[in-house]
Amino acid sequence: MNAADLGLPVDVPSTALFTDQYELTMLQAALRGGTADRRSVFEVFTRRLPEGRRYGVVAGTGRVLDAVENFRFDAGVLGFLRERGIVDEPTLAWLADYRFGGDIWGYPEGEVYFPGSPILRVEGSFAECVLLETVVLSILNHDSAIAAAASRMSAAAGDRRLIEMGARRTHELSAVAAARAAYVGGFSSTSDLAAGFRYGIPTVGTSAHAFTLLHDTERDAFRAQVESLGRGTTLLVDTYDVAEAVRTAVEVAGPELGAVRIDSGDLLLVAHRVRQQLDELGARDTKIVVTSDLDEYAIASLAAAPVDAYGVGTQLVTGSGHPTCSMVYKLVARAESADPRAPLHSVAKKSLGGKASVGGRKWAARRVDAGGVAEAEVVGTGPVPAALADRQLLVELVKGGDVVAREPLDAARERHLAALAGLPMSAIQLSRGEAVIPTEYV
Repeated sequence: MNAADLGLPVDVPSTALFTDQYELTMLQAALRGGTADRRSVFEVFTRRLPEGRRYGVVAGTGRVLDAVENFRFDAGVLGFLRERGIVDEPTLAWLADYRFGGDIWGYPEGEVYFPGSPILRVEGSFAECVLLETVVLSILNHDSAIAAAASRMSAAAGDRRLIEMGARRTHELSAVAAARAAYVGGFSSTSDLAAGFRYGIPTVGTSAHAFTLLHDTERDAFRAQVESLGRGTTLLVDTYDVAEAVRTAVEVAGPELGAVRIDSGDLLLVAHRVRQQLDELGARDTKIVVTSDLDEYAIASLAAAPVDAYGVGTQLVTGSGHPTCSMVYKLVARAESADPRAPLHSVAKKSLGGKASVGGRKWAARRVDAGGVAEAEVVGTGPVPAALADRQLLVELVKGGDVVAREPLDAARERHLAALAGLPMSAIQLSRGEAVIPTEYV
């Protein structure tokens, strides 16, 4: 059995209620007004990157595909809508047969994006597309925020491993999605078993301070852990006195001790002292793992420390200060009638205050310089220039309602590494700045 096919329990029987009420009231009015079947194009994009960020990371695409497939109005959901009087009976009858039958194109998961990038394009009737707005934005805004934070942390960590440890700092289901997004962004493992079960992400974990405090002495705790988990385990050494704990750890496990974890104090100073002590005790291959409210800046500050891995929790699962990407889902083109042959017309919101949109069904391509480094994100509505034909970013994800682009999570992870390598080197600088490449409209 493939664990990824099992899903996780939620409080409602489908994704159909992961939506805002006005999606359904718009549907009812469109059905009554005769506009529900007009061919329409919606696009997901962001008008700006979070302050100081130089690129965004697309994450959650695979979860979006699952959500679209599971967007069904079963008897229980329809009963709830009827009982609350949210929509009328003709609308309930229409919802009972709802299956998304349109097409979805988008940036593949793991790709980077910039302001104005058409990250996702949803095409079909107005009725079937408008219902997906909230669930699509919910997934992409959350997962892309986590992946962007993970990417920055990964860049700061270099070749050192990153462990996602944020499950206790967010909603239990958000924790699973966060672990998945962090893996796309460069983390190598998670402490969350549900994420390992659902998505096949490697899981790690040994003990907390409570285990040490349970025992009469620290030596007793270390002995019990080593006898149970083997000499390759990771011992937590900052419950009492770090130097004494390191000495005891090596005495108990020998030089084969896998790792020690430091969770408090001046991590830079303590890591140097612990490394020196381990080497003097003959445990030269024992690794050092540090935790304790790390973010990308703290990780970068430890670049000169003899650290082998970082465990990150709160800052990761909250997007390191930016828990959303401010993505929006906007109608950019629609037909004049329900006739499938009716041409599409560009539409766009005109607004002050930076909320204006660019109408039209868009393509996107990344122009590169002679060295193959990205120099602009090019977005257009007309024919694709020949020079950019093989640089297009959108791929077909859903065709006629059927998912056509499922892929292993490792493919998204590898794609992100390749996308990041194709950006100017300044993309991974932690200093504040604008998007590393401009967006050009043609």
